[in-house]
Amino acid sequence: MTSPFDDIRNLIATMPGPDDTAAALAAARQATLTKPAGSLGRLEDIAAWLAAWQGKPMPSLDRPLVCVFAGSHGVAARGVSAFPPEVNRQMLDTFAAGGAAINQICAAHGLGFKVFDLALDMPTGDITVAEAMTEKACVATMAFGMEAVAAGTDGLALGEMGIGNTTVAAAIYAALYHGSAETYVGRGTGLDEAGYARKVAAVEAALAHHAGHLHDPLEVLRRLGGREVAAIAGAILAARMQRVPVVLDGYVATAAAAVLHAVNPAALDHCLAGHLSTEGAHGAVLERLGLTPLLSLGMHLGEGSGAALALGIVKAAVACHRDMATFDQAGVSGRLPDA
Repeated sequence: MTSPFDDIRNLIATMPGPDDTAAALAAARQATLTKPAGSLGRLEDIAAWLAAWQGKPMPSLDRPLVCVFAGSHGVAARGVSAFPPEVNRQMLDTFAAGGAAINQICAAHGLGFKVFDLALDMPTGDITVAEAMTEKACVATMAFGMEAVAAGTDGLALGEMGIGNTTVAAAIYAALYHGSAETYVGRGTGLDEAGYARKVAAVEAALAHHAGHLHDPLEVLRRLGGREVAAIAGAILAARMQRVPVVLDGYVATAAAAVLHAVNPAALDHCLAGHLSTEGAHGAVLERLGLTPLLSLGMHLGEGSGAALALGIVKAAVACHRDMATFDQAGVSGRLPDA
C-alpha cells in the first residue's frame, strides 16, 4: 500500500552528491591566492563546499535568498510561550513593513527575503492530544516548502516564525533522540518558571500520547511538528535536488533538518549551521548532526536571523575566492620550496 510519504522517501533516496572535482579545483585555487595557506580558515572550506554543491570551481552567490516560514500551533494554547498566538499575525505584518530584525540583517548583507504564511489562522493540532498534521497535509506542506527554491537562488538561508514552535521542536528532538523532556526544552521567548513547567509538561504529554508511533522520523514530523518545520524540510530537500547550498537557522529550523538526517545521515551534506542558538539543547543536536555553527552570538530570535548573518559570511567567502589576486597576478613571491 502506497503512502504520501513514499514520494519523500524516494526523493531522499535519489539525492545527488557533491562534485568532488569542483571542490578539488576550488581548493587548488585557494593555494594560489595572495595569502598564507589556510589563513582564511573556514572561509576557504566554505568556498570549496559551495563549489562541491554548485558543481563549479568558481562558486557564486549572486541571488542569495532568506526564506522564513510562519506557522501556527495548537499547543500554544497550553501556555507554552511568553507571547500569545496573535503575535504570529502581528509579526508577519512587521516583516511586511520591513520593521523586524531580519529585515535589517538582509538589507545590511544584500540578501533577498521572502516570508511564507502557512495558514496562520488555522493552528495545527494540539500535539498533547492529537496529531499536528495528517500525512497528506504534512507532505503537501513539504511540497509548498519546496517551491521556495523555484524562483531561482544560488544560496538559501532557512528560518521560521511561530508562537509555540520551540515546544514542537523540543518534542521532535526528544522523539528522535530520547531522553527527558527537560533535556530539550528551553525558555523560548522568555518563559518564567511556571511557563517552563507547562512547556515541559506539554512535551511529556505529546510523547506519551504518540508513543508507539514515533519510530519513523517522518511520522515524528507530522505528529509532533508544525507546518513551518515541514516546509523547511521540504525546502532543504528541494535545494539538494537543485544543487543549492543551504544555511540553517537555529533551534526550530534544525529540527526540520534533524528529521531528514534521521532518515538519511547524508541528507544534510549540502547544509551549514548558521549559528549556535542559546535555546534548549541546540549545541548537542548540532553535534549529533555533524554540523559546526559558523556563529555563536548568544542569539535565539528565530526568524532566520542567525542564518542570514551567516549567509553574509558565506558571501564574503565567495568574494575572497573569486576576486582575490593570485600570486602570479599580483607579482607576489609565492611560498618558498621546502628545503
